Amino acid sequence: MDRWRGQTGHSLVEMLVAAAVMALVMAATLSLLQAGLAASGWGSARVEAQQAARVALERISRDLRDAGYDPTEAGLGAIVVAEPSRVVLVRDLNGNGAIDPTHERVTWVLRAGETTLRRDAGGGAQPVAAGVRRFALAYLDGGGMPTNDPARVASVRVEIEAGRTGGEAIMTTQVLLRNARLW
Repeated sequence: MDRWRGQTGHSLVEMLVAAAVMALVMAATLSLLQAGLAASGWGSARVEAQQAARVALERISRDLRDAGYDPTEAGLGAIVVAEPSRVVLVRDLNGNGAIDPTHERVTWVLRAGETTLRRDAGGGAQPVAAGVRRFALAYLDGGGMPTNDPARVASVRVEIEAGRTGGEAIMTTQVLLRNARLW
C-alpha cells in the first residue's frame, strides 16, 4: 500500500494549464506563419506584375522604335492611330513601299474592362501581359508638346500599371520614333 506514496504526478489543474500554454504558443506560431505566407504571396504578385510590365514595355518600345521603317521612302508614316489606350503603327519590313496588314501593321491595345494587354501583328490580338490595370499612351510632337495628330508624333510615353492591389507595379518609358517623318 505504500508503494504509490513516494511517486508524484501531475494534477488535472497542471495539465489544463500546460495545455492552455501550449495552445497559446501554437496560435502565435500559426499567426506568424500566416503573416509570412501573406508577405510571400504579396512579393510573388509584385514580381509577376513587374515582369509582365517589363516585358510589355520592352516589346512595345521595340515596335515603336521600328515604326515608320520605310526603305523606299514612300512616305508611309509611322503611327496610324494615336489613342490613349491604343496605338496602331506601321513599318515596311519587306521594302516594297506598301504596308501588308498581315505582318507590317501592329496594334497595341488594352480593351475596356479587360486586364490583358494585347498585340496584334496580323495574326489576331495575342496576349502580351496579363493583370494590366492601366495602359496609358501619351503622344508628343518634335517640340515635346502633346499631340493627337498621328502624323506629328515624334515620341510616345507609355505607362503600364500591372498587378493586384498591394502588389502592383507601375512602369513608364518614353520612346523616340527614330523613323518618324514629321511634316
